[in-house]
Parts: sequence; structure tokens; C-alpha cells
Amino acid sequence: MRAVILAAGSSSRIGKQKLLMPFRGRPLIEYSIEAAARWQPVVVCSREVAHHLAGRADVALIRNEEPELGMSHSLTLANRAIEEDVAIGVLLADKPLVSEDLIETVRRASRGADVTYPQHGGQPGHPVVLSPRARRFIDHLPPGDTVRLLRAHLALSVHPVDTADEGAFFDIDTIDAFEP
Repeated sequence: MRAVILAAGSSSRIGKQKLLMPFRGRPLIEYSIEAAARWQPVVVCSREVAHHLAGRADVALIRNEEPELGMSHSLTLANRAIEEDVAIGVLLADKPLVSEDLIETVRRASRGADVTYPQHGGQPGHPVVLSPRARRFIDHLPPGDTVRLLRAHLALSVHPVDTADEGAFFDIDTIDAFEP
């Protein structure tokens, strides 16, 4: 499996690039990179995030020059850059409590399934593991935040993993979550 970290959003609700802002003492982007380190992360990112991460050997960078096309465009860029025969674990860079253990739990549960993701009380979370078969459908996703369409795709086998791990569901969407 390879990890894909989606980090190309504009942070419009916050007003500046939130992935570079400090959360518990470190830039927000660092949490997902650390959690995914074992799976050779590919970071699909904005110009600002790419500049911050430039020169690092622990990540492969892909610049998304059209972030307005949404999460599915970032996922398409990563999908085209990774070998076709491996699964990918998709993480969102604004979910700092996703841990290596959570990623591994979802990865292990993905055997035999096309789409595997954590859930709690029917609420889906991240990371999402996509099999090589599921990856064939990525290029056909419409623009926008439509990755969830893969969970509902009738041709794909889906396996939700019940968990109470808050890392799967907690994200940073407001300025209040950051340090003063």
C-alpha cells in the first residue's frame, strides 16, 4: 500500500493555509506525514504546502494547480503517479489525530475489499483504503468532494470498520482549533 495525503485545499474558511499553521506545536501537515511515513506518502498539495515540504526525502510531492476542482482531482493526480497494482490509503491532511495504528487497522481490514474505511455509528471517517480495482474508478469521479461516491459504487465491495478512534473523525475546520 502507498499513502496519499490530500493537502491541496485553500483553507477558505480559515483565511490562510491552515496546513502550515501550528497545531499542538507543529504545522498541521506534519501529523499526517508522520502517521503515514511507513507507506511512502505521496502528498498532493498547494504551492504553499509544496514550498514548505520541498527537499524532504520522506514524501513525494505532487502539485495540484487546479485545487478548485476539488478532492477528486487531487486523488486523480495521485492515482496516476502511483503504480496501478498497489492499494492506496487516502488521508486528509486536516485530520491530525489519524495515527499509524489507525491506518494499519484499516489496511489490515481491507483484504478482499475494494473500499475500506473506519466508521462509528454509521458515520464514515478516514483513512480510506482503495484496492487497485477501486482505483480504476478514480478517473471517472466528477469534480468536487466526491470521493465518497466510491463507497456507494455498486461495482465495488465495501468494508466499513467499526471504531471509536476519534482520529478517524476529528478534523480542523475553524481557526479556534489552532494555538493563539
